[in-house]
Amino acid sequence: MKHTELCKLISRSEPIPGIFDFTIESENIAKEAQCGQFLHINCGESTFLRRPISICDAYDGKVRFIFEVKGAGTRELSKKQTGDMIDVMGPLGHGFEIKDNVKNPVVIGGGIGVFPLYKLAKELHGRADVFLGFRSKDRVVMESEFESVSNMVITGTDDGSYGYSGYIASAMEQYLNFHDCTMIYSCGPMPMLKAVKKIAEERGIPCQISLEQRMGCGIGACLVCSCETVNGGADKYAKVCTNGPVFYSEEVTLND
Repeated sequence: MKHTELCKLISRSEPIPGIFDFTIESENIAKEAQCGQFLHINCGESTFLRRPISICDAYDGKVRFIFEVKGAGTRELSKKQTGDMIDVMGPLGHGFEIKDNVKNPVVIGGGIGVFPLYKLAKELHGRADVFLGFRSKDRVVMESEFESVSNMVITGTDDGSYGYSGYIASAMEQYLNFHDCTMIYSCGPMPMLKAVKKIAEERGIPCQISLEQRMGCGIGACLVCSCETVNGGADKYAKVCTNGPVFYSEEVTLND
């Protein structure tokens, strides 16, 4: 059940330039939030449309979300200070499915796509082997937090300045040559998701991916966030805000 309420901002930080880590108070949203769901946030008076931001964590009446300043809306949101009230709708969307038979899960995220994977890793109770990819060393975030809730964490950078050198999907592919895996969970930029989808499907491993898409209403009333599926006819397109943002990889066609 979604709620729309004014939530107090109780903590804020900027772990790296342009990335903001907010925690708000909301008993209702925290109680109902599932990993992979998102919030639809009114960023301020100068922006008309709400902005979708993934839930990073939810616990004890608190909801944490982390976002990157990309435009006017997130820039205005980043100016909020502790004690300010934020107009939040949530939790929204279809999140990750955690099945009892998932014995060897792999979690892989890239860039800001690592944030919605933290609650997932927590709920996998130390079973997940996690792969985190970033552009460069100065963009690495949440590594120690993932290490505290995961079986193993491999961090990589595209430019080789920290950890594994190269695209993180390649690190996961090498790992899969020597380890069993019964489910892959992924969120990140489209090139990474395409690579993960290909690797998973070639090996017959079920794979859930979280898509980032521009949104209007956030509740399925408009078609702004439609994505292409493998179905035909009236089911060719799905709404990321309600049918997703999480889909099984074989359900969707990934386009740039």
